[in-house]
Amino acid sequence: MKLTLPRLAAASLALGLSVLTTHAGVTAGMTEGAPALKSVGPLAFGPDGILFAADTKSAAIFAIATGDTKSAPNAAQPLKIEAVNEKIAALLGTTADQILIADLAVNPASRNAYLSVSRGRGPDAVPVIVRARLDGQIEVVSLAKVMFSKVELPDAPVDRVVSQGKRQSNPRQLSITDIAFLDGRVIVAGLANEEFASSLRAITFPFKQAAGGTTVEIYHGAHGQFETRAPVRTFVARNVGGQSQLLAAYTCTPLVEFALSEIQPDAKVKGKTIAELGNGNTPLDMIVYQKNGKDFLLMANTSRGVMKIGTDGMERAQRIESRVSGTKHETFSVEAIADWKGVEQLDRLDAANAVVVRKATNGALNLEALPLP
Repeated sequence: MKLTLPRLAAASLALGLSVLTTHAGVTAGMTEGAPALKSVGPLAFGPDGILFAADTKSAAIFAIATGDTKSAPNAAQPLKIEAVNEKIAALLGTTADQILIADLAVNPASRNAYLSVSRGRGPDAVPVIVRARLDGQIEVVSLAKVMFSKVELPDAPVDRVVSQGKRQSNPRQLSITDIAFLDGRVIVAGLANEEFASSLRAITFPFKQAAGGTTVEIYHGAHGQFETRAPVRTFVARNVGGQSQLLAAYTCTPLVEFALSEIQPDAKVKGKTIAELGNGNTPLDMIVYQKNGKDFLLMANTSRGVMKIGTDGMERAQRIESRVSGTKHETFSVEAIADWKGVEQLDRLDAANAVVVRKATNGALNLEALPLP
């Protein structure tokens, strides 16, 4: 039986997963009801358990008050849910091959992990948000009656299939490739329906409306050219000399700096390419953390595993503006973390640990906490 959205909501309510209202200031401008997500992709958390969920099909960001605001106690054992995709499939009444996990975000208020999931793999796939608690229990988050708000991107690509030889793609699926909450704004990366398609934007929360994005240009050393149509795949924010900065990673794999102050409506900016981390590779997810008083990036990739990138010396990196053969990162360290094989998604759990989704040798996906390297 096909699981429709109303039936899925009813199933969630049967599990008793009620969502509570948070502080009135955070929910200002929100309405009570069921957010009509057509898809669910990148996730990020804001204050007081507010979950930001990207709906690429609608080219919109939903803010959802989860009510999950109390810190969960430490479990007896570190979080590890083996074959989490199979357990989610059983919860939704389907099989593991019909489950896609798009993103992972840890709620800093409770330390519970949230997964954006698609039940099904075609245009009729049902978007689901799943919560994994520190005690190893998983549950569908009910969206039947929540406080929520929505902001639509005004310049998203048209929702249509484009044929390129034997390959087909839909640019709308790249309308939102990653999101983060920073200093009262939701930072959004993706494609816009513009000549310079690659876009970054900062949307003030509580939502009113989204202005036009900032179109971005980068030099891609592995390709030996400037590019304006390749989207940011994943990014993190960090503070450099008292100024907020975005570090963005692209396919094949340039690492590029942007000053957050430059992300303004309808502006055009050129990023500073500071490293090339290898061709034939797509970055999947990235976090920033501290260890022994130093800042590091941790980046999961499709073909190069997990990279630990030191930020010491990054401010001295010269702008790359000529073709690069292989890799180039002259002023800072890049280390492959062999023990983190198969990682597809990651987020910080606390100062010493991360939560990851990674593929086991038997092909199943495990959700587990790992000490930060």
